[in-house]
Amino acid sequence: MILSVTYNKGILLYPYQLSDLLPVNTKTTFVIVSSTFFSDFFLPGALALVMLGMGLTLTIEDFKGVFKHPRGIFIGLGAQMLLLPLIAFLIAALFPIAPEVKVGLVLLAACPGGSSSNLVNHLLKGNVALSISLTAFNSLLALFTIPIVVNLAMNIFLGKSHEFHLPMGHTMLNIFCFTILPALVGVYLRGKFPITAKIVERPLRYILPVVLFIAFGGIFFFDRKDNSTHFTDLVGLLPIALLLNIAGMVAGYYLSLMGKQGKKIRTTVAVEVGLQNSSLAIFIATTLLKSTSMAVVAVLYGITSFFITVLIGWLIYRFVEE
Repeated sequence: MILSVTYNKGILLYPYQLSDLLPVNTKTTFVIVSSTFFSDFFLPGALALVMLGMGLTLTIEDFKGVFKHPRGIFIGLGAQMLLLPLIAFLIAALFPIAPEVKVGLVLLAACPGGSSSNLVNHLLKGNVALSISLTAFNSLLALFTIPIVVNLAMNIFLGKSHEFHLPMGHTMLNIFCFTILPALVGVYLRGKFPITAKIVERPLRYILPVVLFIAFGGIFFFDRKDNSTHFTDLVGLLPIALLLNIAGMVAGYYLSLMGKQGKKIRTTVAVEVGLQNSSLAIFIATTLLKSTSMAVVAVLYGITSFFITVLIGWLIYRFVEE
């Protein structure tokens, strides 16, 4: 059986999680096949539309509030860039898994969040301005921190290092085009047409997730129509992926609680730490590090993390008091 992961180098660095995460047969051999319409065109457009829709719910004052009280940003960055990799190192040290898989786990934890975390925060009525700001900052800082963290993991678990660099210009352009620019356009339109923006805000809460899942469904059913999915050989690693997801959310939530942040910011940081850009982890593992084994946990994480994060976030929203 073969684990097949489809990716496109241009698309893969967009800040999202789920597009390249539905494996096809299972083992540690990857078949790389070309992506088509949904991967190349529909998904990037869907991501831009999602960020535009979220921008329509925000004002400049929302972002000013984030930077006027920057403790939430510092807590979120600390949780995602320091605490989550430490959790990954701890999990890797405690569980008897292959050394390459341990490195892949740390690689995943070192990756930034993405548009999916912004959407989840929008659905849960979190602080979307903070979520978008954290995504942008994390994505830029990760260009420098990922090589450092991954090389540390390779030295600890494999006894060797591997020098690599992320495509900085391309990544920065994608962050701007598919995260920052659409959100800013949405903020501008809300300021220009506030009544219209208010009218469309409620239906967008339902339309945006549907658009995103149409993109994912199109990739799965049409871009990969010749493939079938089997997870048998990966069941043993599924708890590892789930543990990183859940532990990250718990750590982000309680670090925010210790920082005396309100429920809205606590939820936002928990979601940001719980949804890593697993597509970027797969790209780095298979293309830059030439290791399919390092990508396995990222594949499993990508399949499950969105739904687990939504569930835990909803439980916080529904049952946790301010």
